Order: sequence, then structure tokens, then C-alpha cells
Amino acid sequence: MRDLPMSCIQVAEGSDPEILSQIRSPGTAAAIWQREAPALTRWLDGLPPGQLPSLRRRLVPAEVPAALEDACTESAMPQTPGRQSLIADITARAGQFARLMRVPAVRLRLDVLAGDACTRFHLDNVPARLLCTYRGSGTEYGLAAPGGQPVEIRQLQPGWVGLFRGLSWPAEPQPGLLHRSPPISGSGQTRLLLVIDVAGDD
Repeated sequence: MRDLPMSCIQVAEGSDPEILSQIRSPGTAAAIWQREAPALTRWLDGLPPGQLPSLRRRLVPAEVPAALEDACTESAMPQTPGRQSLIADITARAGQFARLMRVPAVRLRLDVLAGDACTRFHLDNVPARLLCTYRGSGTEYGLAAPGGQPVEIRQLQPGWVGLFRGLSWPAEPQPGLLHRSPPISGSGQTRLLLVIDVAGDD
């Protein structure tokens, strides 16, 4: 764990998946699983952007594999071990997030991004958000004083899993760690970004 000189701005970092459970520790603004996934990210990097799947659904974890299979079929993603690895990994992340947040269902987004998304540093209006970039540049994040912008910017690497507290995390002060999608307009890259939130009642 790396301690930073503000309230609710600690960042838990490590190579063990259990590091994500530190999001519930007092004063922790984010937990980052610094994992290696070179085979999957390399395979995804080699695909035409049109074969990357996209999905936006409210799902219970048991529904995730079938929903992803449909999305991959719709985008004509090749039937290879890489496809199955992607489905298995996203399914595991959905289950992991649901357990950590103690919720029965999640809001899952798999976005294919060829231009700039949300490039303003911000906090999300959710209790917590899981982010994992499977292809392209990862999420940027940094500490900021209230109303300010980060001075030192760090970045998630492809395959890393970041769990960031949001504005509606209960009981503790507002996190002092902001994040954003990296600016990619004009770079020619296409990102594949997984976003998992707590599902609402809709």
C-alpha cells in the first residue's frame, strides 16, 4: 500500500487479485491489481477493430458468459482460445466485483473506443467502478486537491484492474483521486475498455 498525504487518497497496489479487497479499507481511494495478461492483450491487439465486441447490460454474474458470447458472435470475433480467455476473464471480473461490493447484479459495459471518451479528470457518481483496458491505452489517474486537477498523472497498463471509489461511496470523505480516459484522438488506436458498476433497480 502506498500512503499519500490526504484523507481518503490511499492507493492499494499489488500483483495479487486479493489487493482489490483493500477498496474497503478506511482511507483507500483505489485498489489496483497489477497483473500480467500478455497473451490475451497481444491477441486482442492483432484483431481488426471491427471484430472487437461491445456490450452494455445489467447482468447477474451467471448471465455474463452467455451475454459475452452473443456480443462476440455479433462482432464476428474469431472462435479461438483468445475469445474464450476474454469471456472467462470478464466473467471473473464481474463475479469479483459483485462479491466485493456485496451486490447480486452489475452494470457491465464493454466499450470499443476509437476516439476520445471522457478525458476530463473526475469522480464517478457511483459507489465504486471497476476499470480494465484490454486493448490500447489504460485509464489515467492522479491526486488532486478539492476543485483542482492532478499534478502527477499515473496510468493503468493493459490488463491491469483498477477499482476506484466514487462519489456515493458510503460514510467516508470524498476520494481525492481522480481518473479519466486517456486522450487518443488522432492516434489511430482503438481501445477495448471494460467498465463494471453496481446495477441500479431499473
